[in-house]
Amino acid sequence: MNSLFARIMAVVLSVILAITISISVLSYFSLREQRISARLDYLAAEAEEIAYLAADLNSGNGYFFSQNTRQYLNRMAQKVNDEFGAYIAVVDRWGNVMTNIQTAYSEDPDFVASLSGDEITEALGQVLAGENIRVRSMAGSDPTFTVGVPFTQYETVTGAVFIQTKAQRIQSGMEDLLWQVVAIALAAAALGAVAVGVIVRSIMRPLGEISEAAHAMGEGDFSRRLDETRGDRELRQLARTFNGMSDKLADVENGRREFVANVSHELRSPITSIKGFAEGMADGVIPAEEHPKYLRLVAEESNRLSRLVGDLLQLSRLEREDATLEMTEFDMDEMLRRAIIRRMNDLDQKRIDVECDFRVDPCLVEADAERIEQVVINLLDNAIKFTGEEGKITLTTEKQGDQALITVWDNGISIPEEDRGRVFERFFTADRAHTSGKGTGLGLSICQRILEMHGQEIRLLDPEEGTAFRFTLAAK
Repeated sequence: MNSLFARIMAVVLSVILAITISISVLSYFSLREQRISARLDYLAAEAEEIAYLAADLNSGNGYFFSQNTRQYLNRMAQKVNDEFGAYIAVVDRWGNVMTNIQTAYSEDPDFVASLSGDEITEALGQVLAGENIRVRSMAGSDPTFTVGVPFTQYETVTGAVFIQTKAQRIQSGMEDLLWQVVAIALAAAALGAVAVGVIVRSIMRPLGEISEAAHAMGEGDFSRRLDETRGDRELRQLARTFNGMSDKLADVENGRREFVANVSHELRSPITSIKGFAEGMADGVIPAEEHPKYLRLVAEESNRLSRLVGDLLQLSRLEREDATLEMTEFDMDEMLRRAIIRRMNDLDQKRIDVECDFRVDPCLVEADAERIEQVVINLLDNAIKFTGEEGKITLTTEKQGDQALITVWDNGISIPEEDRGRVFERFFTADRAHTSGKGTGLGLSICQRILEMHGQEIRLLDPEEGTAFRFTLAAK
């Protein structure tokens, strides 16, 4: 279970890491673009301030910029240049120009040399037309950002401020942003890992209990039960299913132990009798003239043992998954008549009266004739065994819809109420269902299994007198 937990955590952490990296990359580029946009906004604001000063100081009489104005604007330009390494030009409609081209050239001659005069002229034309521009273009092999702002006097555009700088200067200094994103991502990943670890462990704990209970079940301990109120809906359902399986396996195990105990008891009784009689005759304890009598007892016990083994083998074959039926169409009334003829000697010995109440004749059914005959013989034998001298047995057939109902009734002693729910159990020891020396106690179990294979049922009725069993078959 620990290795499973480790594998799950490894997979989950891998997913968390992949998601965190993806989100971090997207976040970094998004924040980077926001910072670039903010710097461009700042650069535009500086250009607007220069434009404002230029408009305020412009006398409008053709003489452009006094010496003091030039010095003041030079300081502003120097500030922008120090921050962005930018080329700055202030132009009015009369052709007066103030630039920092010498300063820019001394600091970065390659950048100044890469500036395109045509591009600058076109951009200035747009700004002098009253447009605010903010564009990214190529200056030589390097990308540049260009910001242009017009300035006005008396609602007339009188000039323009033009700033052009390397994109690298705008985009530089992002290392702190990268480390911030990495730090936040690592913190989020660690927090997520801890949260997932707690959640997974809370899920794995009930699974661990299930594993332990399953191991105990494998060792034969069916008493372990899981808490059906803990966990989410799926875990609660799993716990209920597991507990239900444990109950069924416990019932199966108890049934197996009871079956083994009953078989052992049933086998021990005839074997003990046979062994005792044989040893008594061999040791001379039983006189020679008594030998025929005891040999007959040995034969009876041997027959009883043979019937028990035969019934066990028959029940075992019926319960195999590959047990099959040979379905045919036959007359149920005729089968009941043959069964009576086969048991005529037993019926005559007890002077039992048999009545056939065939309400539909012929009663055609579709079933495995050989196995249904076993059911009929077992029920008839039970009726004969538990019906007293000069008793009565009635065999009835009738149809209800697409089913045939076959009933075997006798006026013998009724089955006690407390035993009625157990008559189909194997080796049931109630006198009515199982009497030592009168059967194996498997007959009704065999009948029930045969009818289950047919998709039909057999049940004990509640007549006013005696005992009655009824089973169903598919009618034709």
